[in-house]
Formats: sequence, C-alpha cells, structure tokens
Amino acid sequence: MSYQKFEEYNMEVKDDIMQKYISIIDSLGEDVKRQGLVKTPERAAKAMQFLTQGYHMDAEQVLKSALFDEDYSEMVIVKDIELYSLCEHHMLPFFGKAHVAYIPNGKIVGLSKIPRVVDIYARRLQVQERLTDQIVNTLNKVLKPAGVAVVIEAAHMCMMMRGVQKQNSVTTTSAFRGAFKNMETRNEFLKLISADLS
Repeated sequence: MSYQKFEEYNMEVKDDIMQKYISIIDSLGEDVKRQGLVKTPERAAKAMQFLTQGYHMDAEQVLKSALFDEDYSEMVIVKDIELYSLCEHHMLPFFGKAHVAYIPNGKIVGLSKIPRVVDIYARRLQVQERLTDQIVNTLNKVLKPAGVAVVIEAAHMCMMMRGVQKQNSVTTTSAFRGAFKNMETRNEFLKLISADLS
C-alpha cells in the first residue's frame, strides 16, 4: 500500500455511521430533527472518519518515501509533536505531545515524516501505551537506526470529564530501543526534550 493523503470520505461508510448517530441521539431523548441537530449525524460521521483515517495509511511507506543515505550519527530529535487520538475504551479524545528521537545508522529520514507517523497511529482507536510502541517499533523497523526513543505526554478526556474527573492529570509513556537502553544516552534525550533552547 503506497502512502496517499486521505481527503475524501467514504460515502457508504459515512451513511452507515450517520444512521447509527441518529439512533444514538434518539436514544438519548433528543429530537434529531430540531435545527441544531439536523446535520449533526452527518457531521459526526465525517468527524469519526477523519479521526480514524490512520487505518487507511501505511506508516512504513511514509518513512520509506523519504529515506536518504547520510553518515550523520548523532541524535536527531523532533519534539513537541501535537497529537490527538481517541481512547478505545470510551471513544473520548486524548491529546498532548510526542517527543521522538533516533540515532542514524547510515540513513536519515525526512523530518516531516516523523510527525506523519505519529498522526497515522494517533488517528485510530487507541491506548497511549500501544501508540507509543507502534511509533517506536515502526521507526526501528524501517530506519534500522542505532536507537529510537519515544515519549508521549497526554491528557485523557475519559479521566477529565468522567470517571475520576481529574482535570490536571497527565499520562506519560515511553519506549526505548537500541542505544537508548543505555542510561547515559537516554538521559541526554530526556534532558534535551525538557530543555528550552530558544
């Protein structure tokens, strides 16, 4: 599967999801025909397709489309990558930042491809732990670097709006491969993503 930007909606899927939203709104006791709700099922169906478009994208192909031979062998970090995803348990959003680093081993990748990989895996029904692993494992598989590191910090609406209702809680997950298993290398990465170098 080659990488293509997903811009159009599958009308058959949209119509199917739309009918289900009509049923949900009706079951909640609302009038789906009132002015403020009449277009909501269609809008919600399109939003759900957009928020899960990662299922139709191939992260490995994205990386392979921009691989370059290069002798650079120091750490490459792309930090503060905004991400938005849907918790698979309640289908409520979680959002935050991803920090990604790799140490090249003969090849580098176009910098924009790293946030694209984050988006591809984030735009699915997810848990933060799996999202972290999918990003690090894909980079490790395709780039074959000396090491890869991923840290994600996110706020989960399923904890903020319902359940424990802790509005200030932030969840941090991390995954390290190769050279980042070394504590000195890992600490350098963690220090750099925490630093304000501006």
